[in-house]
Amino acid sequence: MSDTPRLPRNVKALGVVSLLTDLSSEMIYPLLPLFLTTVLGAGASVIGAIEGAAESTSAFLKLASGWWSDRLPHRKPLVVVGYTLAAVARPLVGVATAAWHVLGIRLTDRAGKGIRSSPRDALLADSTHPSQRGRAYGFHRAADNFGAVIGPLVAWMLLQRQELALRSVFLWAAVPGVVGVIVLLLFVREGPHVHEPKRDEGVLVEAVGDSVIEVAAHPPARAPDGLGAPFWRYLAVLLVFTLGNSADAFLLLRASQLGVAIALIPILWAAMNLVKSLSSTPGGALSDRVGRRPLIVAGWTLYAVVYVLFAFATAEWHVWVLFLLYGAHFGLTEGVEKALVADLVPAARRGTAFGWYNFTIGLGALPASVIFGLVWDRVSPGAAFGLGAALAGVAAVGLLALVPGKRREG
Repeated sequence: MSDTPRLPRNVKALGVVSLLTDLSSEMIYPLLPLFLTTVLGAGASVIGAIEGAAESTSAFLKLASGWWSDRLPHRKPLVVVGYTLAAVARPLVGVATAAWHVLGIRLTDRAGKGIRSSPRDALLADSTHPSQRGRAYGFHRAADNFGAVIGPLVAWMLLQRQELALRSVFLWAAVPGVVGVIVLLLFVREGPHVHEPKRDEGVLVEAVGDSVIEVAAHPPARAPDGLGAPFWRYLAVLLVFTLGNSADAFLLLRASQLGVAIALIPILWAAMNLVKSLSSTPGGALSDRVGRRPLIVAGWTLYAVVYVLFAFATAEWHVWVLFLLYGAHFGLTEGVEKALVADLVPAARRGTAFGWYNFTIGLGALPASVIFGLVWDRVSPGAAFGLGAALAGVAAVGLLALVPGKRREG
């Protein structure tokens, strides 16, 4: 029998919620550009404007909701509101008759994501012992990514086997979304989260889920903002990496250039997400044993190598190998990056910290894709991939130099 302790119920339940939510989302998202162009007659610029506005809305709300959740006695209500808002709004694409209808729906959907993401990430940390954080976040990302594998396949089955129209597929996406909200309501339990650590006979204690654990005899010194200089240095390094992390649409475009048939693009995408799902839990668990920095540095280095190889790829089979390696980089970094956020800040400021973390990624995502696209058009695709690889390398070095390697307990 394994000595590895079980993950808390909240972690498992939130993983199921994310799986069902992403299943619902991925039944719609890959088909949305086709729906906008062929059914509603929108152009590429309209699609870009809709997605840009939606993601910007999400980024700002992630910052606000994280800050707010630190000031509420419970985080779960914000998480419920966010998931419910998205579950109700998302399938309404099936009754949209104009592009501006889709804009409103996407804004509402992403608003829901913005409201729930940071409080949910903080709730995961609140529910998990520090020794299991990497594994917990890895499990959550694995479940989320597995939803991204199933969603497109369910949509394909409904379109090809059941011969449903696009609008009907979008409406069917309501089912997993609503089931996810029900799971959240029934199976996620939360006591009042920590606002400030308490002292009990000289020992600092902290609530984790329904229990109280000893975490340190002396609390570490804190910066006036409660987050600390190491956390802000981490965000600065993360921003550098994000500026080189362009939209995955460019990878799909490169795949098409190198001969991958349009009909195989969804399979390629599902395969990448399957690798992400399978590698996330082992990657997170490994970070609990060897530390966060080695895993993130390895993942960012792998990212840089993949981007360099994309620049020099010449055959279709190269694309399949590189997409699988690209998926593995997520397994080394996605959950581990979040675990490092929880490591670096006090429990009472986790919501705010995850708000800033998510906001930083959102802040860097738009210029990253704009810069990548400009270099692609005006210089070459190879130069664009080279720039992304260089920024990932700089970020990896910066992480080693500027961010502490030891986990703060609690």
